[in-house]
Amino acid sequence: MNNHRLEEAVPKIGFGTYLISNDQAETTVSSALKVGYRHIDTAEAYQNEQGIGAALASAKRSYGLNRKDLFITTKLWPGNPRWGMPTKNYAATIKSLDQSLKKLGISYVDLYLIHAPFGSQHRLDQWRACCDLKKSGKTRFIGVANFNQTHIGEIEDAGLPLPDANQIELHPWCQKGELVSFLQHRKITQIAYSSLIPLTNWREKTGQASAKTEAMRNDGASLDSPFKSLAGKYRVSEAQLLLKWGLQKGFAVLPKTTDENRMRENFSLSHFNIDTVDMEVLATLDRGGGVAWESGDPCDTP
Repeated sequence: MNNHRLEEAVPKIGFGTYLISNDQAETTVSSALKVGYRHIDTAEAYQNEQGIGAALASAKRSYGLNRKDLFITTKLWPGNPRWGMPTKNYAATIKSLDQSLKKLGISYVDLYLIHAPFGSQHRLDQWRACCDLKKSGKTRFIGVANFNQTHIGEIEDAGLPLPDANQIELHPWCQKGELVSFLQHRKITQIAYSSLIPLTNWREKTGQASAKTEAMRNDGASLDSPFKSLAGKYRVSEAQLLLKWGLQKGFAVLPKTTDENRMRENFSLSHFNIDTVDMEVLATLDRGGGVAWESGDPCDTP
């Protein structure tokens, strides 16, 4: 396996698959591959790895893509005692990736993440397993998701290798400046999810958006947000503007949609740049914590 740094290896525009059902996954991911996405992000908890595997299996026949052309991320569901789900130990972590690989129909993933810092009892055991999975070649890179400085500090204090990546909620309303600086100092790649939360149609289907998302949207300040006017200035959609903000901040981004036209739009980000003055305006919109997880040890949603 090539051991060059994740920052150089990961395609910066990935395709997210949260809330895409297993039945939808093959068609949707095949469309994303046709559009040009080469970074596909899934997770054990999404319950769509088998459908994604079917899309990967046909990728060479349909689009001439070999395994080395693709960057595949999946995540360990660590368990959560607060939900009555025992946290996984070392052996269970090894088994989980083996099961994910079988469903995906591949011999290795490019990035394996611990989905959340649930259950302090086995957090380091899970990380030790990830380190060994990397040594075994079943994953090229390892990382975490939704970890804060304290959680990563546990790994650091234990003398274990640091994560290659931390996947976290990042967008102009949730900029996590201290955490991002902490990660950058340690050369831990930042991968942004939920980049499109500020859009009024983000997770517009009933039950998909959290109460915190609705509260943020209903905040009076939202009515004065500059996204629409800036998108007009650059002649792009608001989604493109938000995704470009992430890219210019140095993050990889993971837009998700089942609509092929939107896939193309979200993937087309190279023809414009947000100027320094407008990036400074967007920097003023930070509202602290995000909406996808509780701050600290997340305990609400996957």
